Amino acid sequence: MSEKQNIVSSTLSDMTEFAKDSRRLLNRCTKPDKKEYVKIATACAVGFAVMGFIGFFVKLVFIPINNILLTP
Repeated sequence: MSEKQNIVSSTLSDMTEFAKDSRRLLNRCTKPDKKEYVKIATACAVGFAVMGFIGFFVKLVFIPINNILLTP
């Protein structure tokens, strides 16, 4: 019986600790202002553009190589 109570009490203490940590995190989080939002959106757009150009150039290089290798 004591072992069962230890499991229940440890589970409850873990849950309350998680709830306290979650509440602390939510209290520290704030909505971004316009300047911060624009900065994040710009960084994402630049990342998308860079990855797009890398994919385009890889495809541009490998299509002719693939055609040369596969033609008999």
